[in-house]
Amino acid sequence: MAASFFSEFGLMWYLEELKKEEFRKFKEHLKQMTLHLELKQIPWTEVKKASREELANLLIKHYEEQQAWNITLRIFQKMDRKDLCMKVMRERTGYTKTYQAHAKQKFSRLWSSKSVTEIHLYFEEEVKQEECDHLDRLFAPKETGKQPRTVIIQGPQGIGKTTLLMKLMMAWSDNKIFRDRFLYTFYFCCRELRELPPTSLADLISREWPDPAAPITEIVSQPERLLFVIDSFEELQGSLNEPDSDLCGDLMEKQPVQVLLSSLLRKKMLPEASLLIAVKPVCPKELQDQVTISEIYQPRGFNESDRLVYFCCFFKDPKRAMEAFNLVRESEQLFSICQIPLLCWILCTSLKQEMQKGKDLALTCQSTTSVYSSFVFNLFTPEGAEGPTPQSQHQLKALCSLAAEGMWTDTFEFCEDDLRRNGVVDADIPALLGTKILLKYGERESSYVFLHVCIQEFCAALFYLLKSHLDHPHPAVRCVQELLVANFEKARRAHWIFLGCFLTGLLNKKEQEKLDAFFGFQLSQEIKQQFHQCLKSLGEHGNPQGQVDSLAIFYCLFEMQDPAFVKQAVNLLQEANFHIIDNVDLVVSAYCLKYCSSLRKLCFSVQNVFKKEDEHSSTSDYSLVCWHHICSVLTTSGHLRELQVQDSTLSESTFVTWCNQLRHPSCRLQKLGINNVSFSGQSVLLFEVLFYQPDLKYLSFTLTKLSRDDIRSLCDALNYPAGNVKELGLVNCHLSPIDCEVLAGLLTNNKKLTYLNVSCNQLDTGVPLLCEALCSPDTVLVYLMLAFCHLSEQCCQYISEMLLHNKSVRYLDLSANVLKDEGLRTLCEALKHPDCCLDSLCLVKCFITAAGCEDLASALISNQNLKILQVGCNEIGDVGVQLLCRALTHPDCRLEILGLEECGLTSTCCKDLASVLTCSKTLQQLNLTLNTLDRTGVVVLCEALRHPECALQVLGLRKTDFDEETQALLTAEEERNPNLTITDDCDTITRVEI
Repeated sequence: MAASFFSEFGLMWYLEELKKEEFRKFKEHLKQMTLHLELKQIPWTEVKKASREELANLLIKHYEEQQAWNITLRIFQKMDRKDLCMKVMRERTGYTKTYQAHAKQKFSRLWSSKSVTEIHLYFEEEVKQEECDHLDRLFAPKETGKQPRTVIIQGPQGIGKTTLLMKLMMAWSDNKIFRDRFLYTFYFCCRELRELPPTSLADLISREWPDPAAPITEIVSQPERLLFVIDSFEELQGSLNEPDSDLCGDLMEKQPVQVLLSSLLRKKMLPEASLLIAVKPVCPKELQDQVTISEIYQPRGFNESDRLVYFCCFFKDPKRAMEAFNLVRESEQLFSICQIPLLCWILCTSLKQEMQKGKDLALTCQSTTSVYSSFVFNLFTPEGAEGPTPQSQHQLKALCSLAAEGMWTDTFEFCEDDLRRNGVVDADIPALLGTKILLKYGERESSYVFLHVCIQEFCAALFYLLKSHLDHPHPAVRCVQELLVANFEKARRAHWIFLGCFLTGLLNKKEQEKLDAFFGFQLSQEIKQQFHQCLKSLGEHGNPQGQVDSLAIFYCLFEMQDPAFVKQAVNLLQEANFHIIDNVDLVVSAYCLKYCSSLRKLCFSVQNVFKKEDEHSSTSDYSLVCWHHICSVLTTSGHLRELQVQDSTLSESTFVTWCNQLRHPSCRLQKLGINNVSFSGQSVLLFEVLFYQPDLKYLSFTLTKLSRDDIRSLCDALNYPAGNVKELGLVNCHLSPIDCEVLAGLLTNNKKLTYLNVSCNQLDTGVPLLCEALCSPDTVLVYLMLAFCHLSEQCCQYISEMLLHNKSVRYLDLSANVLKDEGLRTLCEALKHPDCCLDSLCLVKCFITAAGCEDLASALISNQNLKILQVGCNEIGDVGVQLLCRALTHPDCRLEILGLEECGLTSTCCKDLASVLTCSKTLQQLNLTLNTLDRTGVVVLCEALRHPECALQVLGLRKTDFDEETQALLTAEEERNPNLTITDDCDTITRVEI
C-alpha cells in the first residue's frame, strides 16, 4: 500500500461509511484507544465537534500515517465493522499496487513508442506539478461526499488529448494524482474497442489487468473509487440514443461495445464510478444530450515556450531553429497552428525540407497553404531529384481523389476498396505509407487514415485543381461552387476547417507555380472565376437569415494573398457578419475589411483579443493596427448604414479608436446597435458621436450596463439640436426608477424621438414620471415598449391616464408584467374612452384570466382605433376566447391582428373562432400556436376559411403538431387559397413594422 494512502482524504472515504451513531461511537473508541496505547491525545473538544473530513485531518496531523492506519483498523474491529476491515485489508494485499506497476510499465512503453512527432524525445513523460494540480482539481469533489464526476476533454485532432491521458495514467500509477481518490483507473481506447465482438465490462477490465485472473469482485467493490478513461470516443460512431431498455446494468453480461459504453456513460452500469472522456470538438453535443457532464476541459497544446523548445530540438542547429521560429512567430496564423503538436511537426518538417534545398523560408511562411503544399510536394519528390516521377504524380492524384471523397462523405478511415476506387493500387500502398501522409489505422490490417485531417483537406482541395468533380468515381463529390457555398455557411460540415482556405490558397501565383512545376497543368483560372461568381451571387442575394459566415469568406481571401482580387471580391458583398475570438481572426478580418468600400451592413463581435493597457508587446501593438483597419471601414465604405457590435470587450484604446471613426465626417451610419459590449467606462465618448452623426436615426443598447451619469449624458446628447435620432432602445441596461426622471425630460424636450424601448429594466415606481411626461401635448412618441419592467397593476392607473391625454402613442407593449385582471380593467377603461388613440396593444404573459377578457371585449367594441391585440401566454382558456369572439364579430370592432398563442385553448373554442373568420371584415392574422387543438377543431377552422367572406391572410398553427391527415388538410387549404399562409413562425404573424 502506498505510504500516502491514509492522507486525510483517503481516511475520509472510510469514515463516511459510518452512520451518524457509529461515527459518534468511533470518536469514543478513539478517545479510549489512544489512552490505552498511551498516545498523545487529540483535544476531546476538537474530536467531539469534528466532521468526518475534520477528524481525518486531525488523525493525520497528530499521528504518523501508519499509526493512523493501525488505530482506525482496531476501532473498526471493536465496532464489528468487518466489511470496512476487509476492504482496507484487501487494499493492503497489493491489488492496487500490482495494477499501478503494470499501468506504469504499459504507458511508459506507449509514451516512448515511435510516433510521427517523436514528442517523447523533446518533453519529459513526467507530469509537471501544475499539471498534477489541474488534473486533481478535475475530479476533486465539489462538496463533501463521494459523488461521481464526468469530465470531458475536448479538442481538435493532434492537440494532445491522448498525450494528456497517457501522462495522467503514468502520474496516477506513481501516486502523483488522485491519491486516495481512485483505487483503479482503467484506460479504454474506442478505436481499439470498436473492433471487439460483444463483450462485458468485466472482460474489458481484464484486458487491462496484468494477468488473466483479474479480481473483478474486489475491483468493483468500491465503485465510487473507480475512474474509467475513455479515449477517442467519436471513433465508436454511435449516438448514445439507445432506449433505456437496451442498456445493461450487469458488468458480466456480454453486449456490443457501443451498448456497453452507453450503459457506463448514462450511469446504468456502475453509476458511482467517475468518467474521463476525450473527444473531438464535433462530438460533444450528443454527450451533452445524454450524459450529465461535470466539466469540459480543453487542452491548450503547445504554449509559446513549448513551441520554442520543439523548434530547437527539431532543427538541432540553434541558428536554423531561431530563424524558422522567428519567421513563424511573425505570422499569427502559423504560430497559432503550432499550438497543435502534430501540425507543429508538419510545419517544422516543411521548413526543414525547404532549408535543405536552399529555398527562401519567407515564401513558405507566406500562408498556411504554402506550408502544406511544400510539405506534400516535397514528400512526393524523390530525394535529390528536380521533380516528381510519373508514378509519384499518379500516387498523389489518387490520394487527392480519395481525400475529396472522404470530405464529401465525412469519411476519415478508408479500406482497400476505397483506395482502389480512387486509383491507389496495392503496389502504391507501401510508398504512400513511407511518406507518412497515409497511416495504417487501428488493429485492422486494411484500414488507413491521412496523417491529419488537415492533410486530407489539403489533398481534397488539390483535387479540384487537377480534375473536374464530374471525373470523380464517387457521386457524392460536388462541384467547386457547392464546396464554396457549403464552406461559407455557418452550419457547415463539422469537419471542414481549412478546405475552402486551401482551395483558394492554391490560387495564389506562387502556389500556381508550384503546381505547374509538379503536375505541369492546373485549373486555377476556372476556379478563380467560380469563386468570384459565388461571391457575386452572395452579394446580390444578401445574407438570408444570417446563414453566411463572413469570417469564412475572409479566411479564404486572406489565404489567396492577392490584394487585387481581394479588393474586387470584398466589394461584391453588401453585408458582413462575423465573430472574432482570437488574434488570427482579428488579423484575417482586418486584412479584408481594409479593402471594403461597398458594405451596407456590418455586424461583429470581438472577444479574447485585447489585453489590458499596461501589457504592451509587439503582438498587442499589431492587434491595435488591425483593429484600426476594421474600424476604418466605417469611413471607407461610403454605403455603410447599419452597424451592430455585440458580445464584445474593448479596452480603453480600442474603444477610443472605434469612437474616433464613428465621429468621422465620412461615417454616415443610420443605425447603431450595441449589444452586450463592455467599453471600460468611456461611454461618454460614444454618446458624443451623436453630435457628429446627423444621419443616425436608430440607436440601441442591449445588455449593456449604463450608469445614472451615462443616462444623463446620453439624453443630453439626444437633445442636441442637430441630432436626428428617432428610435432609442435601452433594453436590459440596468435602468432604475430614478433614471425615469431623466428619460421623462427627454420625452418632454425631444421633438424627434418616436420610439422608446426600455424593456427588461426595473422601472416600476419610475413609470409615473414617464406617463406624466407623455401627458404633455407636445410629445411625439409613437412606440413605447415597457415589457418586463416589473410593473404591477397599480402602474396601470398612470398608463391609463397617459392614454387619455396622449395623442401620439400608437403602440404600447406591456408584456411580461404582473398586471392581472385588475390592471387590465383599469387599462380597458381608458381604451373605451373616445379620446384614446392607441391602435396596438401587447399584453403577452401579463397573468390575465378569462375574467379579464370581458373588459377586453368591451374595449374592442368601443375602440375602433385598436388594430393589433396580443394576449398570448395568458391562461384565458376557451371561456376567455368565447368572450373575445363575441366582440370580434361585432360590426364596430376593427381588429386586424390577434395573438392567442399558448392560451390554454382546446378545439372547443374553434366554433367561436370560426364565427369570427366568417363575420369579421378586418381580421387578417390569427395566431393559435402552442394550443392543444385537435383534428376536429382544425376541420371547423378550415370550413370557415373556405367561406367567401373570410378575410384571414395568416393563420398561426404548427402543422407538425397534428397527425398526417390533419397536416394534409391544412396544406390543401393553403393550396386552395393563394392569399392564405399557415405557419408556426409567430414573428411573421405578430411583427409590427416601425
